[in-house]
Amino acid sequence: MFKNKNLAVLFFTLVVVMLGFGIVIPILPFYVEHFGGSGKDMGMLMAIYSIMQFIFSPIWGSLSDHYGRKPILLLGIIGNVVSQILYGLVGDFAQAGIFEPQTALTLLIAARGLAGILSSATLPTAMAIIGDSTSHHERGGGMGLVGAAMGVGMVLGPGIGGMMSGISLSAPFYFAAGISIIAVILTWLMVAESLADTERSSTRKKISGPQLGAMWQELFGPMGFLFFLAFLYNFALANFEGIFGMYTQLRYDYNASQVGIVLTVVGLVSAIVQGLLTGPATRKWGDALVVKASLFASIFGFVWMTLAQSQPGKISASVMLTAGFFMLFNSMLRPGVSALISKQGNMSQGMAMGMNNAFMSLGRIVGPLWAGYALDINLNYPYLTGALIMALGFGLSMFYLPNISPKNPPVTTLD
Repeated sequence: MFKNKNLAVLFFTLVVVMLGFGIVIPILPFYVEHFGGSGKDMGMLMAIYSIMQFIFSPIWGSLSDHYGRKPILLLGIIGNVVSQILYGLVGDFAQAGIFEPQTALTLLIAARGLAGILSSATLPTAMAIIGDSTSHHERGGGMGLVGAAMGVGMVLGPGIGGMMSGISLSAPFYFAAGISIIAVILTWLMVAESLADTERSSTRKKISGPQLGAMWQELFGPMGFLFFLAFLYNFALANFEGIFGMYTQLRYDYNASQVGIVLTVVGLVSAIVQGLLTGPATRKWGDALVVKASLFASIFGFVWMTLAQSQPGKISASVMLTAGFFMLFNSMLRPGVSALISKQGNMSQGMAMGMNNAFMSLGRIVGPLWAGYALDINLNYPYLTGALIMALGFGLSMFYLPNISPKNPPVTTLD
């Protein structure tokens, strides 16, 4: 799987970052319930992380083009250490009764916001390193490696969070902080800078928020539909992940440990698909065809999720199979779309991946907010709207995403 130590350490680093993200998922619904919150509060807790990513990811991508990939990557991992410690402290103080419920919820939202600011430096920089280090033919597999790392983190994170929640609210977060420190050390010692001095931007651009005007222009440019897909599938995926814990709690009476078990299986499927299947699939059929097939299959995954049955308080095979089916196909969307964006020659790898992550973050902002709102109206609405979004993406991809043969050189436009 790993052709060099850079990719191996990057894999571990992204696992650690996603571990921290995944740990909170099975715990958050019970935080929200304990603090008297609703689906909207759950949506905000999930969305605030992505709001900060949306604002700061383009900045980190641009800075990595100027200062190099490694310093920005290290900053992102250190930020993950800080945010995990803050999560733990909020949990400790909440358990001790120092904070009022609403105060604890507000502080948790603030801690997740800070995590989004700092850890958002990690993903676009890691993807830019892969873009620097792989050929066009290998790019899909390289991006699949990123997805596999995120999948592994989502395997371990919910499982650890669910199991350790019975011991202490803060224990999983301190564990995540500890392994994040290991990731900092390994990255410092073993990851080589992938961007040569001669290839760096000569001047540092003025630091600003997300380039909304540029994003709007890019939507009508040669890479516009790819960025639109990055938003679309993340919006739909957030409808699944963002409220899954609260959905299963309300519908099936699952506890934090049971939510963690289901999400562990889902993450395992994602890791296997992206680590072992994405590369061969994109090399054989091309990134565009894989993306279209994944969009189509994800429609049914969402619909079947609303039909899954389970006895109260017991994990059923029906829930496991439907969640696994959804993730089996949806897992190929991120690396497929990211690889197509990376292969275009319209902008530098750092800017391209930063812009890609901005659109992804925008989807993860709108998705949980909508899912939380829809959940308060009807339990099935988040998943039914997710199916509609996938159907929209599939229909549009048939017109705007050409099938590019993996044996031919990539095109530079998608007109």
